[in-house]
Amino acid sequence: MNPRTEPVSLTDVPDTTPYVRLALALSLGAAVSLGITRFAYGLLLPPMREDLGWSYTLAGAMNTFNALGYLIGALATPWLMRRFSPTGLLLSGSLLASLFMGLSGFFTAAAPLLAQRLLAGVASAVGFIVGGLLAARLGARQPGRSGFLLGLYYGGTGLGIVVSALGVPPVLAAAAPPHAWAWAWWGLALVCLLATALMAWPARVLAAHAAPSAGTQAGHGRVFRARDFVFSLAGYTGFGVGYIGYMTFVIALLREQGGSSGSITLFYALLGVAVVASSRIWAGLLDRHRNGQALARLNALLGVAAIVPALTSSWPLVLASGLVFGGVFLSVVASTTALVRHNLPPAQWAAGISAFTIVFAVGQIVGPTVVGFIADGPGGLARGLVFSAVALWLGAALAMKQKALM
Repeated sequence: MNPRTEPVSLTDVPDTTPYVRLALALSLGAAVSLGITRFAYGLLLPPMREDLGWSYTLAGAMNTFNALGYLIGALATPWLMRRFSPTGLLLSGSLLASLFMGLSGFFTAAAPLLAQRLLAGVASAVGFIVGGLLAARLGARQPGRSGFLLGLYYGGTGLGIVVSALGVPPVLAAAAPPHAWAWAWWGLALVCLLATALMAWPARVLAAHAAPSAGTQAGHGRVFRARDFVFSLAGYTGFGVGYIGYMTFVIALLREQGGSSGSITLFYALLGVAVVASSRIWAGLLDRHRNGQALARLNALLGVAAIVPALTSSWPLVLASGLVFGGVFLSVVASTTALVRHNLPPAQWAAGISAFTIVFAVGQIVGPTVVGFIADGPGGLARGLVFSAVALWLGAALAMKQKALM
């Protein structure tokens, strides 16, 4: 047997696996898939809308198409995982997301930009789902820190948000018109390519280890069935509808309220820092609950944060909204992975995570276009964020009814 090519079980040798460093390195995949590919658009929406003469409905449709691509990627991931290695899919998804995102700088017509957002969404979904699966496998080998390790992975999204918040405004200021926003897309694409290269190390390490044995894990013998998770799936759909409206339009709302460039940069950067910190804040909650309580509580808190900018332009309250929102929303995603890990054997984790990602994508398809449509009418963006908050609270109420399967 060649030790360089055969998987090695962690139970056969002393466990010297650098779990935290691996989770942090994996988190670069979340930074690419969501933090930059998805959420940097919130910073670039205002200058693109002004330059290209978009309505809010069309501006929202850009993220709707991204979410549609995300849905396609989520549906394709289980099929891809039966044919390719998870680590190979992680790197391929990240690489393609980076390249498709970079194409945004080469178009001004709506049709190719919509197509680019769709393709970036497909690639992002594959990378994000596979990264979550690999993080869950790491957590299975460290049960006492599983919530923390999952949080580290999903918290990587915050790193992408911080990079976007600090990087986009200087590029916009320095780039020559017309279409200064194109340079920001190209710069972000280069950052994503660098992050993809840095993920080669965790991919190589994780490829050398076997998946955890199903016989030693919770939910042994159980097969994923959507009806067993119907309330948490419905609650997560509400999350998808509600959170994406905030992340797509909150920067545009702050600009409408007279926020300066510096204050908006601070708001978005602190939101990203809060995402990173959330891995420590909510780890115990994710480890403790095998039912829908974690998803419900986090959704409810997120709804409170989402409605604040719709009710007031007071800077301290708006900043608090961003900090709370950043400190919660990726932990909602982590809570569904934890729910799957608590209630299903490892062989069923990919199916469970994919199902949650599918309903997440469906919610994200609805959210941006509906909020944009509302924003084009009376009440503007503020009324759109009220809709987002209501969707989050409805999701919380549904998730409360989810029972543990054991």
